[in-house]
Amino acid sequence: MRVSKSRRNPTPTIRPAQHLPAIHAHACGIDLGSREHFVCVPADAVPEGQSPVRSFGVFNPQLDQLVEWLKQCGVTTVALESTGVLWIPLFQKLEAAGMEAVLVNTKKLKHVPGRKSDVLDCQWLQQLHSYGLLSGSFRPQDAICQMRTYMRQRDSLVKRAAEDTQHMQKVLAEMGVHLYVVLGDITGVTGLAIIDAILSGQRDPEELVKLRDYRIRRSTVEQMKDALRGDWREEHLFVLRQHRESYQHVQDQIRQLDLRLYGLLEQMALETEKKNLEPSVAGPVPTVEVPGAPNGVVSSDGSASSPPKRPVKRKAKAKGGNTPTLNFTPQLKSIYGTDLTQVPGLNVLGALILLSEIGTDMSRWRGPDAFVSWLGLCPGVKISGGKKLGNKTPEVVNRVSTLLRLAALVVGRTDTCLGSFYRRLQAKRGSPKAITATARKLAELIYMLIKEGKQFKEPNRDQYEAKVIRYRLARLKKQAEQLGFELVAKEEVPA
Repeated sequence: MRVSKSRRNPTPTIRPAQHLPAIHAHACGIDLGSREHFVCVPADAVPEGQSPVRSFGVFNPQLDQLVEWLKQCGVTTVALESTGVLWIPLFQKLEAAGMEAVLVNTKKLKHVPGRKSDVLDCQWLQQLHSYGLLSGSFRPQDAICQMRTYMRQRDSLVKRAAEDTQHMQKVLAEMGVHLYVVLGDITGVTGLAIIDAILSGQRDPEELVKLRDYRIRRSTVEQMKDALRGDWREEHLFVLRQHRESYQHVQDQIRQLDLRLYGLLEQMALETEKKNLEPSVAGPVPTVEVPGAPNGVVSSDGSASSPPKRPVKRKAKAKGGNTPTLNFTPQLKSIYGTDLTQVPGLNVLGALILLSEIGTDMSRWRGPDAFVSWLGLCPGVKISGGKKLGNKTPEVVNRVSTLLRLAALVVGRTDTCLGSFYRRLQAKRGSPKAITATARKLAELIYMLIKEGKQFKEPNRDQYEAKVIRYRLARLKKQAEQLGFELVAKEEVPA
């Protein structure tokens, strides 16, 4: 630990603005670096003659000294500016010490000119935070942070498995074995059995084709025999063996990670059940309808919406290659208080990603609009001189946003109200805008389901289509009146 001093001039002091009231009198600003952290506390928090700016190293003992110095200075809230993951160790130590830690978005601070040193940066952070002008990034509770680490590691493992699959497919093609042509997935039961047999020394297509599953419809037996006649070069077999072993190793790691996830979810479900042990007021289970209809209606009672006249044709959600083999549905229902897998476009893996990224405390956002804005699924507003310059959707890197956009593509192929909304907007504005708009509706629906603990209920498709027609007729009548015409219904001609 050392006191920061300028080489030529003493440390410049940033004078506080007289017209701005101090919201946080005991605020601190920290500029984090890869080798050194610069800390600024209020000037009246240190003895006279000492500098309010100090620098600390990045090792854990030095971080402990930093936290202890902040305690001595009476600091209660800290604003941190960092890139990457450098902020996590100090953030956790500050929380454990009972201080409020605020991770500041550097994108909003880098445009202010005149600060060319880390010392001035930490002073600027301290000043802005004392005026209450800084907002922190979203950080969930500790259990959700643990789950987030597991789920992001799982995503990395899935990507590694995909790379090994591509390499196996490439080396098989180099040997003239076009297994990917006659099979939908070379990492399925038949594909892996054939690859293992090849690596065990079997080269006869007549024997290899016996491993074919009877449910395969992509090719015939004769076509598969032709695809299995290859040039068995030693170097290609060696590479194939390495990628096959690497793929199996990654799959074993994914299974171990799923077991760890299962234990964590069990613990979270038990804690949730303990909180919900208080007797609840008897009444109907609340439901929520899809906000896909114009002026979407939320019903708090099961009888608010009549049952559909025709059954909704929705394909069963098939388990993909990345879906966990363990059954996480009971734990997810207990934690959320609702079954998110009933929402069109979402499956168990999607519900797990949502839980790991946003948690269950929806009070962190002031409403569904703020939640949608955080996801980057709403149009931006750019106005200058009274002129609207653009409303392009802001670019936000968010895993939940990516998940909902992919779910919107799936929803567009379903016979649901949201699917009808997607196809109608796609024909009018194009696929990109239809994906964003449908993802926004999914985000609003998920927000309401989690926050209010309501059960999802598919609305009446006939009523939805009738409401759409009524809105179209009203719009056409208004346009006709503006042009001086009258809209008249066509008379039915008797047969």
